[in-house]
Amino acid sequence: MNNNPMTKEQSEVLLKRATTASVGVAVTLIGLKTWGYIDSGSVAIFGTLLDSVMDSLSSIIIFIAVRFSITPADDDHRFGHGKAEAIAGLLQAFIITATSLLLVYEVFDKIKNPQIIGKTEIGLGIIIASIILTLLLVLYQRYVAKKTKSIAIEADGMHYTGDILLNIGVAIALVLGGYFNMIYADPIFGAIACFYLLHSAWEVFKASTDVLMDKEMDDDEKKNIVSIIKSHERVIDIHELRTRSSGLNIFIQFHLDLERGISLYDAHTISDQVEDSLMEVYPTAEIFIHADPEEITKDRVE
Repeated sequence: MNNNPMTKEQSEVLLKRATTASVGVAVTLIGLKTWGYIDSGSVAIFGTLLDSVMDSLSSIIIFIAVRFSITPADDDHRFGHGKAEAIAGLLQAFIITATSLLLVYEVFDKIKNPQIIGKTEIGLGIIIASIILTLLLVLYQRYVAKKTKSIAIEADGMHYTGDILLNIGVAIALVLGGYFNMIYADPIFGAIACFYLLHSAWEVFKASTDVLMDKEMDDDEKKNIVSIIKSHERVIDIHELRTRSSGLNIFIQFHLDLERGISLYDAHTISDQVEDSLMEVYPTAEIFIHADPEEITKDRVE
C-alpha cells in the first residue's frame, strides 16, 4: 500500500539516481573481482565476476530503459513508454541465463581439474569490500523501489540482494579452500552461484512478463483502491475494477454505482472527487471512471 505517495517528478529523480548508482557499483565490482580472480584463480570469484559483468550490462540497459520509460506520452504512444522497463527486464533475464551457462563450463572444469586457491587474503578482502558496497546499493534500491514502484529497480535490487548471499558463499569457499585445502569447496560454491543466477533470471523474467501481460495490481492495493472509492458518501458501490502498471504509471478503471435520477453534472462532480481522492494516494495514476445508475447495475446482475 502506498502510504507516502510521491509526485512523478520526484520519482523520476530517484529513478535516475538509482540507475546511476547501480552502474557505478557494477563497474567498481568488476574491477575488484577481476583483480581477485587473477590473483586467486577461484572459480567462485569468477562466478561473482561474471555476475558483476552481467550486472553492469543489465544496469546499463536499465539506465537507458528507465530514462526512456519516463519520457512523456506522444502521439504514437498515448499510454507512455513505461513498458520499456519490462522489456529491459527480459533482456536482463536472457543475459543472466547466458552467464550461468558459461559458469557451468568453469565449474565442471574445476571439478575435473581441482586447484588450490592462492592469495586467499586478497580474495577475501575483495569479497568483503564487495559485500559492503553491494549492501549499501541494495538499501538505496529498496528505498527507491518502495517509493516509485519501479519494476526495473525492484528487479535490479532483487538481483543485488542475492549477490550479497552469493558473495558470503564465496568468502566461505575461499576460507575452506585456502586455509583448509578443501579443493572441491570452490567448484561447489561456483555451482551454487550458477543455480542462483538461473533463479534470478526466472524471477526477473516473471516480473517483466507480468507487466507486459498487464497483470493486475496485488490484492492489498486493489482493496485499498476500493476502500478509497467507497469512502465517498454518494458512491453506492463499484464494479468492473481493472488495474495494471507500466513503468511509473498505474492505470485504474472502474464503474461507479450512483443513485437513480442523478444529474449528469452531479455524476461528473462525484467522479472528479473520487478521482482526486485516488490521486492523493496514487499520484502517478491515470484513472478512467464510468458512472452507472444503481438500477442498471442491478438489472445486469439479475
